[in-house]
Amino acid sequence: MRRASLGTLFLTVFLDLVGFGLIIPFLPAMARDLGSSDFGAAALAACYSLMQFLAVPLWGRLSDRVGRRPVLLWSIAASAIGMVFLGLAQSLPLVFAARLWSGAATANIAVAQSYIADVTAPEERAKGMGLLGMGFGMGFMLGPFIGGELGRFHVIGHQGTLPAFVSAALSVANLVFALRYLPESLPRERRSAQVHKGATLDLAAWRGLARGVRLILLVTFSSIFWFAGTQAIFRLFTLDAFRMDVVNTGRVLGLVGLTSVIVQGGLIGKLNRRFGEVRLLAASLSLMSLGFVLQGMSVDLGVPMFLLASVVTALGTALHMPSVSSYLSRRTGADRQGATLGLMQSAGALARATGPLLWGLLYDGLGLRLPFYIGAVAIALLLVAIPRLPRPT
Repeated sequence: MRRASLGTLFLTVFLDLVGFGLIIPFLPAMARDLGSSDFGAAALAACYSLMQFLAVPLWGRLSDRVGRRPVLLWSIAASAIGMVFLGLAQSLPLVFAARLWSGAATANIAVAQSYIADVTAPEERAKGMGLLGMGFGMGFMLGPFIGGELGRFHVIGHQGTLPAFVSAALSVANLVFALRYLPESLPRERRSAQVHKGATLDLAAWRGLARGVRLILLVTFSSIFWFAGTQAIFRLFTLDAFRMDVVNTGRVLGLVGLTSVIVQGGLIGKLNRRFGEVRLLAASLSLMSLGFVLQGMSVDLGVPMFLLASVVTALGTALHMPSVSSYLSRRTGADRQGATLGLMQSAGALARATGPLLWGLLYDGLGLRLPFYIGAVAIALLLVAIPRLPRPT
């Protein structure tokens, strides 16, 4: 494992996610303030992920051809532009436009995962993916917390302006850092010489996937589909169920991020060596399902149950992506890492684009509790696929 390269990527991802997390506590409520329905507020999350769905496989395949570094640098620079655009937006259409841009610009997770795969041995892959996940978790822990605190201040008309501008400034600092310290991970001789088509869904690549890979992609799509809805309506739920302000919502999201840091930073490598990716995936689905049940119950049982539900769900999601990413990378050749992980992220982005739309409808039509119980059953049913997954080599 190239520790210097991993450390630099970790800091790059961390700064990226701090900037992203800054806007999470206020964005759905801001949509409400601008005249949106709850479905429209959920659609705001969906449009961001729709653009990621379109862009993720393109950036993954491009990184297989030109290297990881230039794609990561472009993404960081474009993220700064998107956040400035969001901070200046004073109408709902402009907010949607800003999120569409940012969704396309920040579709870089497959490239970051491919970077990890480039510089780690197969037996160290889960640990490397966990380090990447820890960068996400730490960024997600600090970003929403800081964003909630900054949300107290209204600049040019709404509370989201200052967090958006701070996020843009972090992206600029991140770009300067990455330009100087982030090395290329993919040597020229290992880059794919094949010219890939720019299709969002590469059916030829899908048919060529190894046994078990297609199944785990379908499981990942389904689990993210249901989880993404809870993220989209999280701020609306804290407001409607508990009258929680934006500051305390940010603090709860900070607790979620702290849970992810503990799991992905200190535990995932040991857990993977003991149990393997497939068993950890089963555990993650079980925890996510339980967390959904507890969150539905929290409407009647109060904030303590809501905090417990948030931690349990965070434990499940913290185990999920490192396990899936490690499994896929170990069953994929070096010259296909970017394309395969790009397909995974594309499937995840499609799930995050469609899941919030259904949750928005359910939240509008069925109230606060029932959508969580429906999601819990749907995720629990995915466990039947686990025994069909072949063990990675």
